[in-house]
Amino acid sequence: MASLKDIKKRIGTVKNTRQITAAMKMVSAAKLRRAQEAVVAARPYADKLQEVLSNLAQRDSSDEHALLAERGKGKALVVLVTADRGLCGGFNTNISKTAEKFIRENPEGFENFDLLLVGRKGNEYLKRRAGMNIVKVHEHLVGSTQVTYPTAALLGQEVIELYRGGEYDAVFLIYNAFISVMAQDLTVRQLLPIQPGEVNEDEQVVDYIYEPNAGEVLEQILPKNVEVQIFRALLESVASEHGARMTAMDSASKNASEMIDKLTLKYNRARQAAITTELMEIISGAESIK
Repeated sequence: MASLKDIKKRIGTVKNTRQITAAMKMVSAAKLRRAQEAVVAARPYADKLQEVLSNLAQRDSSDEHALLAERGKGKALVVLVTADRGLCGGFNTNISKTAEKFIRENPEGFENFDLLLVGRKGNEYLKRRAGMNIVKVHEHLVGSTQVTYPTAALLGQEVIELYRGGEYDAVFLIYNAFISVMAQDLTVRQLLPIQPGEVNEDEQVVDYIYEPNAGEVLEQILPKNVEVQIFRALLESVASEHGARMTAMDSASKNASEMIDKLTLKYNRARQAAITTELMEIISGAESIK
């Protein structure tokens, strides 16, 4: 049975842990507010760009544009976005398992897959899994600071160069989309070739004037769309990470409080038992003297 000193020491340790988890929850809450505002601001732009692209693609032949043309089912690249840090519940594990399941089940019917990882935790999980071919890892790409568009643009340009070079027939983006503090949506999206959405037939068709021409406009807007979609994915992932960490630290703080209550009760019972034992020894000693 643990001594009173051991129980008291453990209570102090758990109290210190509770202070740390409570502080981490507050930090994540502050970061989540900024990250959520960034996500809400980016979504309309990303959606509108996709809408414009869909209208434009309907008026121009997709065969002339490498980022729109469908290819074969050879090799595909999977861009997986995870976090660099843990202590956020199942945030990293769930998205890594989603990527592994997507590659193993291969619903799109590709012959091979390569992985480009954003975040250290995804690499730690997938490098131990058989059949996961990791070609590159970007650690600390986001970090603790706010996601910037130039960072996403560089990653987008890297992906576009790999695709245009003919190394891959398709590129998929897997990330956690932010829904709320308690929930994230595991999202698998085809990034390349770009799949323009369908134009609503009920909408009035507008005859646009392109300068210099529709092809040139597409050449500019297609790479921009890839960059914007990656930018959105990074923002969504960061907001989801802070929400998951906030929830995990809140649960950890509550569990620590419950453990402190149980240890305190155990300490009081042990202390009472020790006092009772000492009293019995004193009474027995007094009676033996008589």
